[in-house]
Amino acid sequence: MRINKYLSQHGYASRRRADELIEEGRVFINGKKAELGSKVSENDEVKVDGIEKEEKTYIAYFKPTGIVTVGAQEDEKEIKDVLDVSDKIFPVGRLDKASHGLIILTNDGRVTQRLLHPDKRHEKEYSVIVNQKITHTFLTQMSLGVDIKGARTKPAKVRRTSNTSFDIVLTEGKNRQIRRMCTALGYEVRDLQRFRVGNILLGKLKAGSYRIIKGQELKDFLNSLDLDK
Repeated sequence: MRINKYLSQHGYASRRRADELIEEGRVFINGKKAELGSKVSENDEVKVDGIEKEEKTYIAYFKPTGIVTVGAQEDEKEIKDVLDVSDKIFPVGRLDKASHGLIILTNDGRVTQRLLHPDKRHEKEYSVIVNQKITHTFLTQMSLGVDIKGARTKPAKVRRTSNTSFDIVLTEGKNRQIRRMCTALGYEVRDLQRFRVGNILLGKLKAGSYRIIKGQELKDFLNSLDLDK
């Protein structure tokens, strides 16, 4: 692994800042000054002069409707604008502006690839309200996969919760996937909330609030990603 990526994943600095630290001669691998592009393994001893490694933090956040995950434009607000946490803590994955619910935030750079890679098939569960009565055909098509511009979504677990609402479990995360699946079948999403990512539940969180993931819940989450703290 390149040293700048290592420093980013282990909570020292962003990759850009890591490169600056290396150029300043403040990064050491096994007692020797690192160079741009140096490789490092978990068995190597890495030290950064004047900077302590930041403790890894994992947060469950209830993103409200109207807040952008990242990349806010003009008058929009994104999570970092409304949540008072360290600048090194970032959201893992996205929820579109019109959707609300669970977002995991962390300064552990290892989590993103492990959690979001489609081959890993980690579950994310959503509650959806649509604009018309749900039919058996609709549920079947949603569960088997829907063609979206020539690409078919992976099979999903779908359960009707009322005449116009259902829960769905995805193991992938295409852009605005559920909305596009519903549109392709002639339905319009009126409300969409994510309430579970892996073993992490939204629980009793209120919109705009968050809690620290810790204890057995954190242990189980990291174990599911083949990670340790």
